[in-house]
Amino acid sequence: MLLDNISLFLLIVEKGSLVAAGREAGLSPTTVSERLAALEAYYGVVLLNRTTRSISLTEEGRTLVEGAKLVLGEVEDLDTRIRFGAEKLSGPIRISTPKDLGRNIVSHAIASFLEDHPAISIDLHLSDGYVDIVGMGIDLAVRFGLINDSTLRVRQLPSKRRILCAAPSYLERYGTPKTPADLKDHNCLVMRFGQNIDNVWRFGATAAKQIVTVRGNLIANDGALVRQWCLEGRGIILKSEFDVGEDIRAGRLVELLADHASPPVPLQLLFPPSRAQPRRVRAFADHLFKVFGEAG
Repeated sequence: MLLDNISLFLLIVEKGSLVAAGREAGLSPTTVSERLAALEAYYGVVLLNRTTRSISLTEEGRTLVEGAKLVLGEVEDLDTRIRFGAEKLSGPIRISTPKDLGRNIVSHAIASFLEDHPAISIDLHLSDGYVDIVGMGIDLAVRFGLINDSTLRVRQLPSKRRILCAAPSYLERYGTPKTPADLKDHNCLVMRFGQNIDNVWRFGATAAKQIVTVRGNLIANDGALVRQWCLEGRGIILKSEFDVGEDIRAGRLVELLADHASPPVPLQLLFPPSRAQPRRVRAFADHLFKVFGEAG
């Protein structure tokens, strides 16, 4: 019963409310509340701060989330090995990725992984913004850029350079920039990350580095939408080769200022701060590393 209550507690945290967790688990709100109270009584601490509108983890609750995912993952692995043999992988994997990467690369990686491991289930969360992977119950996340949360476990993925590009229709209408400074006279399509916008673009190697603050008439917090605007000829973008490489090879987009190529942005897998991941998560992480290494 203790493990069942811990599992329900993780579901409450993931769904953000007792009512939503009860709906997912097929339990009444009263039953969920009683089982949460029983878990808090067992540990002798408050695990969740609850108001009429929201819940938040206490420090003890956060500790339980981090440890419980490891314990429940090991229990699932043990159950799988006993029932189906050591080579069988089963159970859920919750993944968070940027929207473009999720649609263009990670979704294909998931499909090929499930062909080899049909007992696995995937819950894919697409977001270009900050994601609390502990609070949301995410098993692994793919993210660009530097990671500020030092408690997360990080594994570097193969990275690609950022490519400045535009649609042929835009270049025919507005001309082609010859230097990074020329971008000040062009409509640049910009990503928003939370309160910040990615309008400071860096070009060239360290010795000849140039920094340009760009602007344009379209800003979005959705990388796939920014890329679509670019394909429609609405402006110039600076995106990872993972996102626009196929468009460039197909002629839908044209690379610009190749001699001033932007340095690669770090790409990494993030894991909750537990000592180990379940076997299925480790196996999928290895599969993603291979897929990103092969992506052109």
